Order: sequence, then structure tokens, then C-alpha cells
Amino acid sequence: MEVKEENKRRKWKRVSSKSSTVPINCLDDGCLMHIFSFLSPIPDRHNTALVCHRWQYLACHPQLWLRVDRSVKDLTEPGVFPNIETAVAAARPGDTILIAAGGRHLASNIQISKPLCLVGGGELPDETTLLCSRGSDSALEFLSTCKLSNLTVKAELGCCLLHRSGRLTIDGCVLQCESNPLDHLSCPIVSTASAQVFSSSVKCQRDRVSVSRTRIEGGAKAVLTCGDLALQRVRVIYARTSIFFWFDVELQ
Repeated sequence: MEVKEENKRRKWKRVSSKSSTVPINCLDDGCLMHIFSFLSPIPDRHNTALVCHRWQYLACHPQLWLRVDRSVKDLTEPGVFPNIETAVAAARPGDTILIAAGGRHLASNIQISKPLCLVGGGELPDETTLLCSRGSDSALEFLSTCKLSNLTVKAELGCCLLHRSGRLTIDGCVLQCESNPLDHLSCPIVSTASAQVFSSSVKCQRDRVSVSRTRIEGGAKAVLTCGDLALQRVRVIYARTSIFFWFDVELQ
């Protein structure tokens, strides 16, 4: 009896040791994709796609993010779009849109009314540029909670980002207003959000703009507020060639 029990324990140890060392590639596609969904889009999920063909397929799957790539000829490929506007229109709330590095992507008065994350596909924000042409009010207009990361947004006249409502997070970006005689009409960020009043003494602080590790160049001022929000908690780091900003725009 004791011999049988001992054999059972040894067998269980062998099985448990084998199960604890199962290679990750033995997992099915659905399980791997679920694991990849917890990775940050840049750089973790982007680097994951470089491991092998299978991981590239799963890490770039439309369920995890959409892609904007002007160089793609076959537009029937799921999850790939030729421009930002069509990608935003097709995106579902909570989606991440990866914008391919290289060249300039036109962005003029694109309204975003659902929670999205827009990420530049380059190693640096300068490698992925969104260009707002003259005559447009803004490159992107936000009416919902969104995040921008690793992108350069340039505006010839007007503003780079127009914040109407929601929580807008700008991380590791470059916002540039072109130098021209009408600089006083340009602002990298314009917020027209107003606090929603629920009672006579309580106000909602849902609407806000948070900026971190971002270069801001040109324009009359970094932020123009036309609603109830105000610039707060400003921090600046002077690098050798650039100035990086951290600040919040929220209800005082």
C-alpha cells in the first residue's frame, strides 16, 4: 500500500514538473492573443511582433489594434486603413490605432467621439507626423476620453489638438505650430471644455487634459482655455535641444 502511494506521488511530481515548463508556443492562438492584450502597444506589443511569424500575426491582429499604413496596397487586409479618418470611423470604443512611421499623415478636423488610443509606430515621435493643413481648425478634435502617444502633430495655422470634452492624455508627443506672421492665432492645445454642474456646490471634473514628456513648439501659448478649465501643475525640463512639458488642464 505504501509503495503504491509513493509511486503516485512520484508520478504526480513528474506531471506537475512537466506542466510547469510548457513552452509558451504550446498555448493556442486565443490564449496567446489574450496575453498580448495586456502589453502596452509601444514598445512591448510592437517588439512582440518581431519574435516570429506567428507572434507577428497575433500581435498585429485587428482585435488588438488597428493600423494606419499608406504603403499597404491590399486594403482588403483586415484592420489596415490608408488614413487616420477611416481608421477612426471603423474603430470600436477602446481600440488602439497604430499609425505607421515614415512620411506625413494628413489630419484635418478629425472628430473622435469614442474612447481611443492613437500611437505612433516609430521609435521616436518625430518619425510619425500628423499634418494639419492651413484652413483647418485642428488636426484632431476630441469629444471623448482618448490618449495620444509617440506622435508629432503639426499645424500650419490653428491648433494641433482641440479638446471639447472627456479626459485627454498626451504622452511623449511633439506638438508644433508652424512659424508665421499669424502666430498669435495658433495654439498647440485648445480646450473648450466646461464643467458639468450636478448641484449648486458640486462640479464634475471628468473633463481634463494631462500632458507628460511632450515637446511644445510655436504658437502664441502652449494651451488656450475657453471653458472652465485652467492650466495647473506645470513642470518643465530643459534638454540640450528641446524643452519637455508636464502639466494638467482641469477645473480649478
